[in-house]
Amino acid sequence: MEIRILKYGSEDYLKMVSLRTEILRKPLGLIFTPEQLEKESSDLLIGVFDGSEIIGCCMLTPKKDQVVQLRQMAVDQNVQRMGVGAALLKFAEQTCLEHGFITLMLHARKEAIGFYTRSGYSLSGPEFLEV
Repeated sequence: MEIRILKYGSEDYLKMVSLRTEILRKPLGLIFTPEQLEKESSDLLIGVFDGSEIIGCCMLTPKKDQVVQLRQMAVDQNVQRMGVGAALLKFAEQTCLEHGFITLMLHARKEAIGFYTRSGYSLSGPEFLEV
C-alpha cells in the first residue's frame, strides 16, 4: 500500500474521481460537474494505491488561517475495515501539519461517525444534511 499526494488533472487524480463517484456519489444519485471538479485544483489531493489501483482517497481543502477541511474520504468497499482508512487519515493529519495547518475539521456521514470517533475525533454541533 502506497499513500501519496496527487496532481490535479493527472491519471491518478482521474482514478480518484472515479472512486469517489462510485463510493460517495452514486449511492446518492449524483455525479460531479466540471465546475465542482475545477474547484479541487487548489486542494491537497491524497490517494492510497495497491500497485496501480486506487483503493482510498481524500482531499484537504484550506478554509481560513490554519484550518483545513478533510473532504471526500472514500475507501474501496473491497478493502474497508482493513486499515486503509486509518492509514489514510494518519497521512492526511501529517500532511496538515507539514503544510502549517493546526485544525482539521470535517463533515461526516452518519455511517462514518464510528470510524472518526475511534480515531480520536469528537462530534461538534448539531446534525445537518449536506450533499
